[in-house]
Amino acid sequence: MARTVGIIGSGHVGATLANNLLVTGSVDKLVLIDTNELKVNSDATDFEDALANLPTHTKVVKNNYRELKHADVVVIAVGSIGVQNDDAKHDRFVELKVTSKAAKEVGTKLREVGFDGVLVSISNPCDVVAALFQHYTGLPRDQVIGTGTLLDTSRMKKVVGQRFELDPRSVSGYNLGEHGNSQFTAWSQVRVLDQPVTAALSEAELDELAEAVRAGGYTVFHGKHYTNFGIAAAALRLVTAIINDARAELPVSNFREELGTYVGYPAVVGSGGVVRQPQLTLTSAEKEKLLASANYIQTRYEAVLTELEK
Repeated sequence: MARTVGIIGSGHVGATLANNLLVTGSVDKLVLIDTNELKVNSDATDFEDALANLPTHTKVVKNNYRELKHADVVVIAVGSIGVQNDDAKHDRFVELKVTSKAAKEVGTKLREVGFDGVLVSISNPCDVVAALFQHYTGLPRDQVIGTGTLLDTSRMKKVVGQRFELDPRSVSGYNLGEHGNSQFTAWSQVRVLDQPVTAALSEAELDELAEAVRAGGYTVFHGKHYTNFGIAAAALRLVTAIINDARAELPVSNFREELGTYVGYPAVVGSGGVVRQPQLTLTSAEKEKLLASANYIQTRYEAVLTELEK
């Protein structure tokens, strides 16, 4: 059966992810949807122009929701990152006014066409938007996943790897919580050179690295006023894990019953979405941070859902 992925939103991230899927030959059919028909038509034509020079063939379809009924994965990449230009607090929730309305509109359309695959949400604020899409699509919670702290974890591995002069893939561990200001590195889970990083670095050094992780996205944003490569790579990893039924353990935004909300936490991901939920052994301080982050996500979700339902 043809591997079909839809991407809703052809902005910087959506277009970069589409290109990643195309050049890696990860999909047989790519469905691109955007309200800006000029942009989506331009991207589709550009991708079709590339096909003769690629080792695999991909069918490119544009602005047809019916094509998503039997899609394996639909990626949500809608947003308005430009609104963050005026936000001194670096708060991803400034996008919620736009993305919450999109969640209601797009989620309802996906329900109407009968989409029953796995939905992956990139849009910010990631955890709240994932919860909104689950609500409006009516999909089981296991079939709705946000990229969550997958990118934050990648940034952590980068800074720790640089500190020890290692490839970031040689670092293990996770960032947890909201994909936003309340996310944190669970240092109790981080290992490097087969040793706990807490045994190699002081608390002050860990705090310095944690701040570098938190600031990473805005370093990129202030330079070019958007981010795309890092988050698109994270989305590619998540989408391919689903398509290939990889059963990969990834720190994504998934619904945790014990916290009552979507939050960045490791989950085993396969063709059905979340197929297993590991339980980490965290310190008391890390548990408190995770609970505080989850409570913040849930409070914001309930508030915006109330507004949308008026």
